[in-house]
Amino acid sequence: MAARLVQRCCRRLFGGSTFASLATPASLLAPASKTVIARALPQAPLASLHASSLSRQIDKLSVQEQGYSRLPENTEIDELIESASSPEDLLHVGEHHSLNGNQASALVIHLSQLVAEKKLETESILQDSRFQQVLNVLNSQISRVRNGSLLPLLKSLDLLGLERNKRELRSVKQEVRWRLRRLDFRQIVSLAEYVGASKQAEDQNELLSDMVKHLELRWTEIGDTRAVVALMVKVGHLSQTLMDRLEDKALELAEQFTAEDIRKVALALALQKRRSVPLLRAISYHLVQKHFTLSTSILVDLAFAYGKLNFHQTQVFQKMASDLHARVPEMAPGDVMRCIKSFAYLKWLNLPLFEAFAQFTLDNADRFTILNLCNVILSFARLNFQPSCSENFYNMVHEKLGDQLGSLNPHLLTDLVWSLCVLQQAKTPYLQSVLAPQFYSQLLADRTPRGQNYRLKLMHINAAARLESPGYQGPFLPPDALSAPEPPGDRKATPLQSSLQEVLNGVAKYEVNRRFNVHTIYGWQLDAEMMLNSDNQPLPIKDFAAPHLLQSEGTKTAPHGTSRIAFLGWEFPNFSSRSKDLLGRFVMARRHVQAAGFLIVDVPYYEFLELKLEWQKAAYLKDKMNKAMGAEMAK
Repeated sequence: MAARLVQRCCRRLFGGSTFASLATPASLLAPASKTVIARALPQAPLASLHASSLSRQIDKLSVQEQGYSRLPENTEIDELIESASSPEDLLHVGEHHSLNGNQASALVIHLSQLVAEKKLETESILQDSRFQQVLNVLNSQISRVRNGSLLPLLKSLDLLGLERNKRELRSVKQEVRWRLRRLDFRQIVSLAEYVGASKQAEDQNELLSDMVKHLELRWTEIGDTRAVVALMVKVGHLSQTLMDRLEDKALELAEQFTAEDIRKVALALALQKRRSVPLLRAISYHLVQKHFTLSTSILVDLAFAYGKLNFHQTQVFQKMASDLHARVPEMAPGDVMRCIKSFAYLKWLNLPLFEAFAQFTLDNADRFTILNLCNVILSFARLNFQPSCSENFYNMVHEKLGDQLGSLNPHLLTDLVWSLCVLQQAKTPYLQSVLAPQFYSQLLADRTPRGQNYRLKLMHINAAARLESPGYQGPFLPPDALSAPEPPGDRKATPLQSSLQEVLNGVAKYEVNRRFNVHTIYGWQLDAEMMLNSDNQPLPIKDFAAPHLLQSEGTKTAPHGTSRIAFLGWEFPNFSSRSKDLLGRFVMARRHVQAAGFLIVDVPYYEFLELKLEWQKAAYLKDKMNKAMGAEMAK
């Protein structure tokens, strides 16, 4: 009964020919010039077909008919459109011939090609009544335009400068949205490249949203590197789900990547801040194993991407350094600065390469902007790199920057002077520029985390002025600016700090003989502090005056021969990559603490955490203390 009802409904809706066509062999649907091996449809009784399966078969058949339908042979109008050599010829064809939708789209596509080739103005074309007539044909017959012409038509209308709110352009975009399901994957990738590169508008956003949904569903159809790279670059940032799947597909196809593909993938990850470790490892492996010949621009972009993602791969860095070293004299100043900055982010110092960078900067000082030169100084300070030509180099820096300090924004100026303090090159004018009350007051008023960071840098600069600049007379920061910034409430002690405190409790014997987490007026925090008398015995540290503290607990003067010991624990992030050399910030911290009258006991993680037993760690610290005392007595 139900089957008869379905049959009657279908006859009324689709006509009697529908059921006949369902039984038509596929070979009859193909062009005469092609041989198609037909696969017969199941010959189940009509009564056994459900309405849903019937509609699916009809939908599939309609798609087949569209895919296999014979393309119309070129007519005289088509030949006139193809042979036209100027916009006037094309508009003449549109005026004197009756065009269908496909011919109108071909005319517009060819017109945009001529405009692009001859670099013609489009304003007169858009206002021409003949062109408007072609647009009217398109608008009325857009549903008949072939899939292969639809995307080029959309791009052509955009290239010709048709306004986005024009009915004809909106009609084409709407048709593209309706046909997304029937477009092959290459066409969708092409559409993604176009939409991703064009300016966003409301209708564009709707098209983009629909396209991303289709890509999320059809991502398994990606079969070539070009598609996955293009999608990661153009639309990956629009959907977390899509980008996850694109990364999986990129990992699968990584072996086929060219150097240019690797550059684009790395940049896409960097700009989207996606630290996909498996994919980064894969492209790093192929960079090293395939011995690509990398252009300078690719090397610069890869350095930026690895730096932005803080991804360390020593073999890749060594390859980049060896390739860049020979090309430094030919590089642009901006590229040199970008490389220096990227390697500084990575905390990776290659001495021959950085010597070449420093010499290039010295030889081409006039080509460096003030901002680029500041970035070079900041990067050198981060790595604590002192070029072999340091005297000439810093003379050039002082000459270039001397009369430009007033033009720098407050944060950049603070960073610059702080970096010069790290490199021990901060002269009186630099110190005075940031320690002047009218300057530092605006920074100290900022209570944000960024503001607290700059408050700390001002304290470091103030310490450098007091401890490392004998001829400097002022100004200095006021006492109320020397209090330590409030640490984040969720900060926990590291394993190194916890272990050091546990062992020092035993070494000091009594709590009054040590301090932990000492915040000094110099902006540096000591992990621990002790005082030893001339017999190397601990003293009750809280009884004595402490000039390095903002508010001293004790008032007694330390006896003659007393030594203050500062314990400085050095964690893994405090060192350069693959090195036991401290970064510039921590080298300056050590200098300042030592200049303040402390004996330094360095406790690097790679030594202290290797000791498993408490007595071993205690013996290690006592030995370090004795060596520090002995070195002081030997002076």
